[in-house]
Amino acid sequence: MSNNSNANYLKREKKRKLSRFVEYKTATFATGITFAIFLVILGGSFDFATQSFQMGSVTLSLVFLVSSIIQGLVSYKIQSDILKHGDIKDSTRKIGFVMLLFLLTANIFIAIAAFTLVKKDKGIEYTLSIYALLTSLIVFMISALNLFKEYVANTFMLGMGLLAFLSMFYLAVMVLVHKFVHHKDVDKRMKWVGYLLILSAISGNVFALILGLIIITKIKRAGDEISVEWIEVIRRLFRNNMAIIGMLVVTVLLSISLCSYLTFDYSIATDNNYSALLQPPSIEYPFGTDDYGRCVFTRIVFGARISLAVGIATTVLPIIVGGALGAVSGFYGGKTDNIIMRLLDVLYAVPGILLAIAIVAAFGTSTSNLIIALSIGSVPTYARTVRASVMGLAGSEFVEAAKACGAKDHIIIFNHIIPNSLAPIIVRATLSIGGAVLSTSSLSYLGLGVEPHVPEWGNILKAGSTYLETNPYLAIYPGLAIILLVLAFNYMGDGLRDALDPKLK
Repeated sequence: MSNNSNANYLKREKKRKLSRFVEYKTATFATGITFAIFLVILGGSFDFATQSFQMGSVTLSLVFLVSSIIQGLVSYKIQSDILKHGDIKDSTRKIGFVMLLFLLTANIFIAIAAFTLVKKDKGIEYTLSIYALLTSLIVFMISALNLFKEYVANTFMLGMGLLAFLSMFYLAVMVLVHKFVHHKDVDKRMKWVGYLLILSAISGNVFALILGLIIITKIKRAGDEISVEWIEVIRRLFRNNMAIIGMLVVTVLLSISLCSYLTFDYSIATDNNYSALLQPPSIEYPFGTDDYGRCVFTRIVFGARISLAVGIATTVLPIIVGGALGAVSGFYGGKTDNIIMRLLDVLYAVPGILLAIAIVAAFGTSTSNLIIALSIGSVPTYARTVRASVMGLAGSEFVEAAKACGAKDHIIIFNHIIPNSLAPIIVRATLSIGGAVLSTSSLSYLGLGVEPHVPEWGNILKAGSTYLETNPYLAIYPGLAIILLVLAFNYMGDGLRDALDPKLK
């Protein structure tokens, strides 16, 4: 019994030591996910039509297999250093510079592990600069695949030039952050870097936006000993690997959706090309072509734009309407509360997807009708969430103080109560976007979403489902895109919930 207890103690002690090092957690995660990608690519390399493997895909899968083995050895070296010396040796950290070469294979997970390993004292600013750079590089590499097509968009070179400039800018920012940002001390000369980062967020790079806001905030609050709460939330969020991977996926899709206006040709996704019908995946057509000769990869890229737009719009509108109704209901109570909530209960009793189907069937299939249909069904949920928060804050001291100072009711509600009840709304909104994306694709698959000719993930999946036996990639790739985006939002929402939970601070 004592031997078992001793073994369990040593096991827990080993786990405790390793858990203190984000380098080890990131390295082991990169090893596992790289091996999983190897299995996925190897499985997708089998051509069901010819009953044979495609050598190009097999070669790519072997690259990821070798990558996972090398990264596994690095993980073992990190573990050995921690257990023997209590820290990671400088010689081991230098291996990170070599591992950065795996960016050439588009393995962002090993690249993240390498950047994390290189620097010993990592602040949130340095971590954000890494993800901002990786986002830009990923979008650049995805856009560069258009070079293998017969023709490119007229603005392709302009778009690629801007992406290359942004990548070099983010690389310079990472160096500047390493040199001039130390915990709460930020060099005042970094102010203009912060403004440029915020401006660069027009490309959809959320990490650059957050980094810019943090730099500006810390410069303005120089010498202030009180921590900025939202920066602490971001710092806690980045302790959750899955939440940050989800955030990276969302940011990359958002960025590629915006940059596709310059780097992708819309006609490749919509115009029929009868000389390239049902082509298997290749360098020219990474996800193959459909029964009209349209590039499935390009259609999925443009479909991300619609899925994100509908998902965000069908979350923002219910927050505004439902939030306002919930705030009024919770603040005034009594008859006002009873009338508003009973009316919303009637709406809540109708399943959201059935309500959406009825609205789209009545007014026709269009993107705007789809947004309205999905938004109406979500209003009661946000109204209930805000009402509960407002009722808990209505009797607070700061509300009583505002009333004593003569503040009007709408000022108290919108300036004092709602800002203090945003945490549950943000978490629910993040989780709801994934559900909205899934509902959008489901309705489009049924023919009740966006117009049939529009490249949207549900439409692409519906067209590909006819060829599941002969050309399964037509349905597999859009299906994986839907799963990936929904999981990304769910993981990000879970991470935000933990980061905003005061019990886990």
